[in-house]
Amino acid sequence: MAELMADSLRVRSLAKINLDLRVLNKRPDGFHELRTIFQTISLADTIDIEYRRGRTRIDINSNVNIPDNLVVRAADSVLRAARSTGRVRFDLRKRIPLGSGLGGGSSNAASVLLALPILIGKPLSIEKLLEMASDLGSDVPFFLLGGTAVGLGRGTELYPLPDVAARPTLVVTPGIHSSTSEAYRALDRNSTCEIAFSVMNSFESLAWQMADYRSGTQAICKNDFEPVVFREHSQLKSIKGKLLKLGARPASMSGSGSALFGMFPSRELRDRAFDSFRKEFDKDKVHRVTTVSRSRYRALWRRQVGVNSDTRLWPPQDRYAK
Repeated sequence: MAELMADSLRVRSLAKINLDLRVLNKRPDGFHELRTIFQTISLADTIDIEYRRGRTRIDINSNVNIPDNLVVRAADSVLRAARSTGRVRFDLRKRIPLGSGLGGGSSNAASVLLALPILIGKPLSIEKLLEMASDLGSDVPFFLLGGTAVGLGRGTELYPLPDVAARPTLVVTPGIHSSTSEAYRALDRNSTCEIAFSVMNSFESLAWQMADYRSGTQAICKNDFEPVVFREHSQLKSIKGKLLKLGARPASMSGSGSALFGMFPSRELRDRAFDSFRKEFDKDKVHRVTTVSRSRYRALWRRQVGVNSDTRLWPPQDRYAK
């Protein structure tokens, strides 16, 4: 019996940075209440996805060994939600460093949620995809939307901000392991911790500044994890200091680390900083990127799944079977 033809897609799975990150009290569900501003950047993994009808089987080949890969879990979630079966194969080429605070695994999972329903031919609403994404991880829902957004709660409650104007950005990933759980413990935000009004007011002020000034350059960004992580890893503090000295505004750690980023007013300054950091770090640890707006993010997705760029539907659905 002849094997059924496979359908396939190649997608780029973009990274994110946290332009601002505040950690408030610990919640009854064990998570922490967060206030953050997400921003997509052009650093990306590549995923080749192949689907053919038949009995369910999910395989993944990757240049990096990742136990309990979110890609497989996302594929299983899509098949169950679409009430479909099939053989799904992934070829994942990682460029976003693991455990860096850049959301690589979460982005990979969101890419599967967006792409696989198109290959199956069964649409899933954005509401359903957001629900599935939240079950997979706190950062996953953001990657269904892209651009610049405020994240509340665990980070899964998302509201759009006006997109930050494209900014030349340098990302430095020194390869230091920064434990997220240890960073939370060091912050010691327990369930009875009173939310400081000054923190809330500061974040609210920042969000309004970013809404009023598209570039975000007037805003003073903060990451609550920096003091405790820098105390444990002094090299990270030095990298941030060097980014600032070389002209980055702002410069900050992303997530709980260990990636640091600096946004520059020009490509020339960014490239000069790149040359300086390349004297200290291998090429796979220093990344020249740009910020990616929501419109650019969605245009990228429409191109890579073969959808007419004029449609306003989200997620892309033009290739779905009728």
